[in-house]
Amino acid sequence: MLRRFYFSYLGILVSIVQSALSVITRPFMAYGYFNHSPFNYKKFTRISSTAVLIDRKNIDIADNVWIWHHSIIDGSCGVVIKEGVQIGAWVGIFTHSSHVAIRLYGRDYIKVPKERRAGYIRESVEIGEYCFIGAGASILPGVKLGKGSIVSAGSVVTKSAPDYSILAGNPARVIGSSFKMDEEYLDDESIRDMYFDRSKIESEFGDEQEGSV
Repeated sequence: MLRRFYFSYLGILVSIVQSALSVITRPFMAYGYFNHSPFNYKKFTRISSTAVLIDRKNIDIADNVWIWHHSIIDGSCGVVIKEGVQIGAWVGIFTHSSHVAIRLYGRDYIKVPKERRAGYIRESVEIGEYCFIGAGASILPGVKLGKGSIVSAGSVVTKSAPDYSILAGNPARVIGSSFKMDEEYLDDESIRDMYFDRSKIESEFGDEQEGSV
C-alpha cells in the first residue's frame, strides 16, 4: 500500500513538499552576530543556525569568527573567543564538569548549589586569535589556547597550550608549530603583509624587511 502511494502522483507531490521544507530547515550560516559581553555587533562573524550557545551573556565572541554546524559552547563559567577563530562542526567547548561531584552527592546532587559542590569544576576557556579547531574536537574547562593554534579533528584538549601550537590526540598534546607550517608561504612578501600577527613577522623577518627599503 505504502509503495503504491510513494510512486503515485500524490506521493511525488509529497516528496516535492518535503524536499522544499528540507531546504528551508537545513542548517545555514548566519552572517553577523550581536555579541552579548560586551554588547556590540560583529559584522564579519558567522555562526551556524544549529550551533548552541549556552549562557550567551558569558560568551565574548570577537569579529571574523566562524562557528560551524552542530557545535556547542558552554558559557556558564565564561568563554572568550578572540578574532579570527574558526570552529569546525560538532565541536564542544565546556566550562564546567560534574564528573566527580555527581558521585559524591548521589541523589542529593541537584539539591546542592553549584558554588558549594565539592569536585564540581568551574573554569573559563579562552581561544586565542586565529586559532583553528577541527571537527569533533572538545575543549575542556580551564583551557587557554594561544593565538594561531590548531586543534586537530577529534582531539580532546585538557590543558592550555602556547601560541602557534598544533595539538592532536586524546588527551591532546603539542605535536608541532603552526608558524613553522606557515613559513613555506611567508617567502611571499604580499602574504607576509597580510599575516595576522605583525609582531611575529617583524621578529622573524625584520632584518630582511629593513634591507628591502
